[in-house]
Amino acid sequence: MKELKQEISIRKYLYEELSDSDKQLVEAAKEATKRSYAPYSHFNVGAAVLLEDGTIVTGSNQENAAYPSGLCAERTALFHAGSQYPDKAVTTIAIAASNSEGFTELPVTPCGACRQVLLETEMRYKRPIRVLMYGAAFTYEILGTKDLLPLSFTDKSMD
Repeated sequence: MKELKQEISIRKYLYEELSDSDKQLVEAAKEATKRSYAPYSHFNVGAAVLLEDGTIVTGSNQENAAYPSGLCAERTALFHAGSQYPDKAVTTIAIAASNSEGFTELPVTPCGACRQVLLETEMRYKRPIRVLMYGAAFTYEILGTKDLLPLSFTDKSMD
């Protein structure tokens, strides 16, 4: 038996420490939570995607009584960006969530399906995507999806 170890890198910032452009993206994600349709979970998630040309595309979670027919904010934003701006690479995504008490204290992280879509988007554009996960207490930053999804399923998995 051989044990394999993987390390991931997560940076932790106070909101005030973020760059102006990162604050703008986080604010766009926070604003997108207001367009969430979450009558069942009351968990409103917003995502803002920054494209290589500076365009910001947002998305919010859209629930449905027939689970799992809804869609997460991250995939909503990424799929919209891919369909409307297919030649523009995604450079960064910011994610924020709120509940009945306001924005979550801890950073919200993407679900497994969203992590897989982030990875596919990276492979599509052949570049890593920075992920900013906002929480009222602090924001996490990772520099690529592989830190969110170790041992990920890729096209090579089907060889």
